[in-house]
Amino acid sequence: MKCQNCQEKATVHFTQLENGQMNKMSFCESCAAAEGIMDLSGFGLADSVLSAGSDETKGSDNGDQCPGCGFTRSKFQQTGRLGCSQCYLTFSDDILARLGPMHRGLRHLGKHPEGFTGDAFSERLLAECEERLAEAVAAENYEEAARIRDEIRQLSQTLESVPTSSEASAENGDSAP
Repeated sequence: MKCQNCQEKATVHFTQLENGQMNKMSFCESCAAAEGIMDLSGFGLADSVLSAGSDETKGSDNGDQCPGCGFTRSKFQQTGRLGCSQCYLTFSDDILARLGPMHRGLRHLGKHPEGFTGDAFSERLLAECEERLAEAVAAENYEEAARIRDEIRQLSQTLESVPTSSEASAENGDSAP
């Protein structure tokens, strides 16, 4: 991939969500530094994420307050910061509403322990992949759709090859050869 500015090899990839549109930019290291992308001092993830919806709600204090510290919803929406650990529960709807568009889901779907035969986990993961596939096709993002399709194939093969708990006990139990 090449730098958008100078066409050198891009080593810095920057994705920005703006007005519901995802903008992906690629820069070489020197152009990224010139654009200020490499300067992470003062970069507040919460500020950039939570400020996205603050314009509609600025100045509209609906009285919601954290019982732990008294921090208000409007202050949270203006600053993107929380006052205490209880704020996460008090303002959870606002937090999830702003984090949702940044991620494919609100739950981590990473690796699981080797030998784990969590059929329900795999089936849920398969269903979520199918949803992502439908979204990618609807958005005409065919490269992503192909990647998800391959992921679905691999998950399906894994589900077919992993014995269910009743099959596993039959194989290890009383069955005669």
